Amino acid sequence: MPLLAPTEVAGLEMSNRFVMAPMTREFSPGNVPGDPVAEYYAKRASSLGLIITEGTYVDECSAGASNRVPAFYGDEPLAGWRKVVDAIHSEGGKVMPQLWHLGATRIAGAGPNNEAPIVSPSGIGLGGRRVGEPATATVIDGIVDAFVRAAADAQDVGFDGVELHGAHGYLLDQFTWGETNRRTDAYGGSIANRMRISAEIVAAIRERVGPEFPISYRFSQWKGGHFDARIADNPGELALILSPLVEAGVSLLHVSTRRYWLPEFDGSDRTLAGWTKHLTGLPVIALGSVGVPAAFRGDETEKQTSLSLAPLMNLFERGEFDLVGLGRAVLAEPHWVSKVASGDVDSIRPYNKELETVLL
Repeated sequence: MPLLAPTEVAGLEMSNRFVMAPMTREFSPGNVPGDPVAEYYAKRASSLGLIITEGTYVDECSAGASNRVPAFYGDEPLAGWRKVVDAIHSEGGKVMPQLWHLGATRIAGAGPNNEAPIVSPSGIGLGGRRVGEPATATVIDGIVDAFVRAAADAQDVGFDGVELHGAHGYLLDQFTWGETNRRTDAYGGSIANRMRISAEIVAAIRERVGPEFPISYRFSQWKGGHFDARIADNPGELALILSPLVEAGVSLLHVSTRRYWLPEFDGSDRTLAGWTKHLTGLPVIALGSVGVPAAFRGDETEKQTSLSLAPLMNLFERGEFDLVGLGRAVLAEPHWVSKVASGDVDSIRPYNKELETVLL
């Protein structure tokens, strides 16, 4: 299977084309990733070409909402991350941290900074309700700087690249989505303006880390609790969203869908990952229920009839993506890829929701 062969994508030499997608687990007390977290990732590193860590909070006071999600700033968390990197590299794997800011999805009063305000483009939550005040220009500058410092720290710690979380209704996605961005300044209105903060972050990171360090940007149409949400209704709008990121210097685009095989726009059988690669020419990670029967938080109508990888291979051979994201499948079975490669599929531990509470 070509997906199992060694490859080089976005400057990363990988043992295969499978990527561990970020999954928030809350197993980092005090926001510090400890030895169990390093062991968790190391278990998967020998089987996967690339690991993208769970979302990690950038150093902006309103970024997070839990004392158990790892931070990406401060001496202790960064020392913990260095151990994670070393553990993954010792298994021959590659790794990127995902840099994260919750924006309007943060719950007021939540840690690690209980007194911090809720920060968002327009003070509007995903459901349309008022949640705080719109971010000022000064706050936006601070957010950009926080992402850039985190990326520089990732490079210093020894990571192989970074990923920006611009998906699922979190802060950067809130700027992109017209429902949560009602601004009338340079960061609102047109698609180009709504993409401005993400493009500024990418460009500033690129200037800081140099031309060779990979930068991934994760995006989605859907948001948490709003699976029918859309940032682009047609390929033209998608091109306007992606072009600023390409021009700013992004290396890789991580396309998060709930069902990887579905066509994205009327009149074409091309998937969202396929449109992304077609419009940008950049390497693409396709993600969406590979190896698991049901779509993320889906019902019986969204189940796959088969876990066959034939549809995935067909799309790969059509040139729709370069890498395959695996989430719940490798949460449940650390050796999913190697067992598929050896034909030992009967011993693969299937995903069930109870596994989310266990650090396997």
